[in-house]
Amino acid sequence: MRSYREVLSAAAVRNVLLLGALVRIPFFAGAVLLAVHVVQTLHGSYAQAGVLSTAVTLCTAVSGPWRGRLLDRFGLRRTIVPSIVVGAVCWSIAPFVSYVPLLVLAAVAGLFDIPIFTVVRQAVIAATSEHTRQSALALESVSVEAAFMVGPVVGVAATTIGSTSTVLFAAQWAHILAGVLVWVLNPPLRSDAERAAPAVPRREWFRIEFVALCLGASAAVAVVAGSELTFVSAVREFGAAQWLGVVMAVCGLGSAVGGLVYGAMRRSVSTFLLLAGLGAVTLPMAFTAGPLALGITGFVAGLLCAPTITASVDQMSRIVPDGGRGEAFGWHGAALTLGNGIGSSIAGVAIDAGGFAAGFGAAAALGIGAGGGLAAVVALVARSRAREYVSA
Repeated sequence: MRSYREVLSAAAVRNVLLLGALVRIPFFAGAVLLAVHVVQTLHGSYAQAGVLSTAVTLCTAVSGPWRGRLLDRFGLRRTIVPSIVVGAVCWSIAPFVSYVPLLVLAAVAGLFDIPIFTVVRQAVIAATSEHTRQSALALESVSVEAAFMVGPVVGVAATTIGSTSTVLFAAQWAHILAGVLVWVLNPPLRSDAERAAPAVPRREWFRIEFVALCLGASAAVAVVAGSELTFVSAVREFGAAQWLGVVMAVCGLGSAVGGLVYGAMRRSVSTFLLLAGLGAVTLPMAFTAGPLALGITGFVAGLLCAPTITASVDQMSRIVPDGGRGEAFGWHGAALTLGNGIGSSIAGVAIDAGGFAAGFGAAAALGIGAGGGLAAVVALVARSRAREYVSA
């Protein structure tokens, strides 16, 4: 606990972590409400809901790198003002129109999405030293898990007392107001020593190591997303659909516990090693025979979820100079977003072919294969550079 006491003793870090937790709740609520709105109010198909979700996901992923680069060049306030304005216009109209206009407006809003994740992670790094960074980023990752669990529950529960149009409008406007709050507070994205540093050219940090970390983070989210979809198939096959929420909450609790333990460690662990481990502990879920066993193995698998993402953010912050972190975290965020869609797609195909066991098996194989493969590539690049250095 000493590590966390040291982190939380700084008011700047406490404020950023609290801000990050608050602004992400409406983000996750809005994401699930879109699908509910299409099916329940617009009487569309699940396929239409999926197309809308995919369009928003792709647009949000595309927006990450260029919005992050604007953060590096122009700072927080000048970057998020267009996001606030475009979001306010789009989400004032989108909840009250038919499917096609909703699709267009949601996609445009996604392209100008407020870069909340990038801003919060940069602010956390700026407010901490290298000694406390791992613990602070672990707390930030746990806050994401908490928002992910709270946001959808609150959003869906609200639809029982109001129309989905009204609730979607309220959730998206809460997200916009969160952006306004970020604009008002304007947390520093660079430390005092680095504030005068100019933007760093992409060629100085966009290298094999950086790309590998992005791919590793994407694969980690793909494993988690694939597992989440497979939970649905598993509990239905067990005839215990009523336990789905409990099983997923237990898995999320495991991730939070793992994140806190990792943050308290004095040394970092390779993202690729954690990714391979995440794949390995996912595999036992394929052999479960009931919701209790699924919950237990899900908790164990969750222990490596948050640490893997935290390690990728921490290690990326150490290889990317301060003047390029906005764009770098934009690419990282885009990789996470795409990983979510990739994991669900792979698991869906596997489930159709062989049931929930195949779904968990595919997710596990992805984690083990990606972790081992990326570690080998990075090691080969490092060895090649070492030989070139010795020759020179």
